[in-house]
Amino acid sequence: MNSLGLALAILGAACSALFAGIGSAKGVGLVGEAAAGVVSVDPNKFSKVLILQLLPGTQGLYGLLTAILLLSRIGVIGSGAVDLTVSQGLMFFAASLPIAIVGLFSGIAQGRAAAAGVGIVAKKPDHSGKGIIMAAMVETYAILALLISILLIYNITF
Repeated sequence: MNSLGLALAILGAACSALFAGIGSAKGVGLVGEAAAGVVSVDPNKFSKVLILQLLPGTQGLYGLLTAILLLSRIGVIGSGAVDLTVSQGLMFFAASLPIAIVGLFSGIAQGRAAAAGVGIVAKKPDHSGKGIIMAAMVETYAILALLISILLIYNITF
């Protein structure tokens, strides 16, 4: 068994979860800071700012999903690890990069957009949907990256 190929594939899975998770953690934290200020003044706005805070958390979930799918595909989860060449390991590693990189940056960007949406809730709570839509627009790119990573993972041949 070529352990380097397998190690590269596992490293790819780890990167997808790690970097997308960092982006989500940073984004959720940014929104949480803004939301805490609003809720300290008006606790009734909690549910509206909570929705905004949850949005940047999805990138971490996408990275985790990608990692699980990759690990399942190579048999680390389930049936036992397959024998991967270095080339195959590099392909699995590369397949994890779209969601790893886009998840990192879009999680932070979505957090900034959602934190701005918290400002809308603070001043005009009836317009919270506008802030949600603006933050959700960033989500599009994370979803596209997730799709590319999944397509790549499932089209690597053994």
